[in-house]
Amino acid sequence: MKKKMDSEENATIENGADENKNSRKKEKVRTRDIRWDRLDNTAHLFPVIAGESMSNVYRISVTLNELVQPEFLQKALDIVLPKFDGFNLRLCRGVFWYYFEENGKAAPRVREESNYPCRFIVQNRNHSYMFRVTYYKYRINLEVFHVLTDGMGGINFLKELTYQYLRLVHPELSEKYGDSLHTDTSLNREDSFLKNYKKGSANGYQRKKAYLIKGEKLSTGEFGVMHGYMSVAALKEVSHRYGVSINEYLVSCYIWSVYTECLHAMPSKKPIRVAVPVNLRPYFNSVTTKNFFVMVSAEFHPTKEFYTFEEVVGIVKESLRSQINKENLEKLFSYNVSNEKQILARVVPLFLKNLAMRYVYTSSALANTATVTNIGNIKVAKEYEPYIEMFHSFLAMSKGQHLKGTICSYKDTLVFSFSYDLVDPSVQRGFFRQIASDGIQIEIESNGVHYE
Repeated sequence: MKKKMDSEENATIENGADENKNSRKKEKVRTRDIRWDRLDNTAHLFPVIAGESMSNVYRISVTLNELVQPEFLQKALDIVLPKFDGFNLRLCRGVFWYYFEENGKAAPRVREESNYPCRFIVQNRNHSYMFRVTYYKYRINLEVFHVLTDGMGGINFLKELTYQYLRLVHPELSEKYGDSLHTDTSLNREDSFLKNYKKGSANGYQRKKAYLIKGEKLSTGEFGVMHGYMSVAALKEVSHRYGVSINEYLVSCYIWSVYTECLHAMPSKKPIRVAVPVNLRPYFNSVTTKNFFVMVSAEFHPTKEFYTFEEVVGIVKESLRSQINKENLEKLFSYNVSNEKQILARVVPLFLKNLAMRYVYTSSALANTATVTNIGNIKVAKEYEPYIEMFHSFLAMSKGQHLKGTICSYKDTLVFSFSYDLVDPSVQRGFFRQIASDGIQIEIESNGVHYE
């Protein structure tokens, strides 16, 4: 009897051991099944330099024709987020590189906006996500840590979030279109830098210091925003008159304002140099939702007593057109990727890479007076147009750059948005004054932080 019991007991123990072993195997399988991803070449920089004083967060917002209902916005985010691998991520620190890992937690809470925009995103206070969604009256705001994606990837996500929200609020849309993603929405996570780079490219970036705008700063934590609304048709007519694109015209107006308001139209030892991000997707047939852009610089160096606005426009046009071509753009990002792929760089511990990247970033950041980025004309699916009034976008401050500009348009309205942390708004005034002098009507809106 005892032998039988021992035998049964042993069998039970063995079965238990097998179950424990199987359980451990399943745990290992689950661990291996957690999706992870490499950062793209541009993204490697952002975790290194980001912090409370330089968040590397940008905002894209959509203004609706009706008040936002927060419970439906939260539900829309809960539905959409699991479908976007590129946003359902957390950032992890490895021995040699940062990397992404699937998050899988509940979506971050949608909140009414109660603070200044583009604040640093603390992951462990945000369900480990690297974006936030807020709302205010008619507006839905998406703020994204640049490590995730650039403006094109942000627009891609915000539009789908807005579509889902509108379907929840308006059941007739849901009945007609369901909960599936729109056919124009990309989920592509290709690293287009790696796919398209060419070995052995030389460094084409500026390192010489530029003129920097200085002055009294706003109180700690304050963030200024000023929007100028203009007709796209009117801008096209004026730009055509000068023989330039709308983007070249607006960058010229920015540089002209710095030249007249800060340098008072006098010669300068340092050039005014404006960084202009270029979306690489059209040049390399890419639909990636990872970062895929490079910076070129519009440079104007006033060396004589006085320049006319027409002269500045011509100089900016020549400066940008000499750089914005496929061959040069390929050379710019290929240099960065080649450095990343060097064996020595790959085996250097992350803390040493961070020191090197901070040094390189500081020298390149001080080589530009400001950044003006154009995220282009935003188009939405026709069925949602009646519910959407406008889009806006703007950038956080960065080292040496206290006044940035962002351009976006929707239908026939273009908005140029200044973000800044300086008290004196004279550059903004000079910018809009020049546009108005060319016969373009402007409506200006501000959050008013520069007023005493």
